[in-house]
Amino acid sequence: MSFKIAFIGAGSIGFTRQLLRDILSVPEFRDIRVAFTDINERNLDMVTKLCQRDIDANGLNIRIQSTLDRREALADARYVFVVVRVGGLDAFQLDIEVPLKYGVDQCVGDTLCAGGIMYGQRGIPVMLDFCKDIKEVAEPGCLLLNYANPNAMMTWAANQYGGVNTIGLCHGVQHGHGLIADVLGLKREEVDIICAGINHQTWYIQVKHKGQDMTGKLLEAFEKHPVYSKTEKVRIDMLRRFGYFSTESNGHLSEYVPWYRKRPEEIRDWIDLGSWINGETGGYLRVCVEGRNWFETDFPNWMNQPPQEFRADLRGMEHGSFILEGLETGRVYRGHFNVVNNGCITNLPDDAIVEVPGYVDANGISIPRVGDLPLGCAAVCNASISVQRMAVKAAVEGDDLLLRQAMMMDPLVGAVCNPPEIWQLVDEMLIAEEQWLPQYKEAIAAAKKRFAAGNLIPTREGYQGAARLKVRSVEEQAKDRERSR
Repeated sequence: MSFKIAFIGAGSIGFTRQLLRDILSVPEFRDIRVAFTDINERNLDMVTKLCQRDIDANGLNIRIQSTLDRREALADARYVFVVVRVGGLDAFQLDIEVPLKYGVDQCVGDTLCAGGIMYGQRGIPVMLDFCKDIKEVAEPGCLLLNYANPNAMMTWAANQYGGVNTIGLCHGVQHGHGLIADVLGLKREEVDIICAGINHQTWYIQVKHKGQDMTGKLLEAFEKHPVYSKTEKVRIDMLRRFGYFSTESNGHLSEYVPWYRKRPEEIRDWIDLGSWINGETGGYLRVCVEGRNWFETDFPNWMNQPPQEFRADLRGMEHGSFILEGLETGRVYRGHFNVVNNGCITNLPDDAIVEVPGYVDANGISIPRVGDLPLGCAAVCNASISVQRMAVKAAVEGDDLLLRQAMMMDPLVGAVCNPPEIWQLVDEMLIAEEQWLPQYKEAIAAAKKRFAAGNLIPTREGYQGAARLKVRSVEEQAKDRERSR
């Protein structure tokens, strides 16, 4: 088979290298064409060299088309993977640190809450530019596979405003599936699950082993587990009160709802500092900064490591390669995908992006009807969907009133801040992130005037949050090279 795939944001080493390895592990894909594009020439060059070395070592006659010209990379592409972080780590730092001044303590800040909303304001206009190029130069009917966060907002914008068929992909369902199997003392393949909800707030509404419903056994199993009882306190509490386990990690989930991070003195009661993903303040920012610094320093050593092997038994769990395999070869794949609802979950809005089961084969991607979510689970999702809808439209139209309303309706921001504080928070974030927000030119000018006039609400300058850890230096990371790599 010969078709073209393109990666936008290919300088994102983790996703790009892993996804490419998975795709090229499919025997029928040994003759496809591959294009990488990024705005960072140095990152693009490093990742291209690393991936090309893998390709050559596996004896494939593929030469990566690596270019800073996005349209050149997208020309004639049948599939486009989006793995971008618009604004990079500089903007990400602002997403975490500006809200902290107002008491909004986030672990990740890339999906909802103040950080996720602003991440969407930066990313959505760029995603629409990608869609414009795809419609003009890619293969007709090109499928966009979006891994970029905030996943639901970006996928929503691409489908509704970009006019490109877009599927949002995430690995939260697979990871939670493994956790459930672990607490039940079973192998992952022995546990059958159905998840439904929205990205990062998807619920395991069915958990079965040999036809037996195991849902009612999960709470006791998690409460008794020697590790997860300490590291997954938020997820366990949500399971206790809503009856269903959530896909997302403890740290992620804690910032999507109003109950676990609103009082600084209580945050440590709900998190664990053994790993950033368990709830550390700004934890994902810290590991991203450490990872970038380490990769830039350690890249020559990466090139000296054995190349990756393209083998079926080494293939990862990411959905992307399996979707391509199903569409191109007809082999059936079942996964969980982020798609426009269109009646799949009957008590969530039709226009929302939902994460639900799907089947892929040569006929396309088929989404079965799930029906109603349990009412409590649907209520949690609906609160986030209202924020997403306003944030997406605000980003598309540069409407700062909608942006402020989205912040007000956000569960955690609304739990921590009053309306005047939220208005000032939005002003400050617009000013700080001006270089990535051209659609807000007039709103930013007005915000600057308000800040210059003074009479501002006092904020907690330099506040580091309830559970912030120091960024490790390259020298500190070098003490455990394998873990750092």
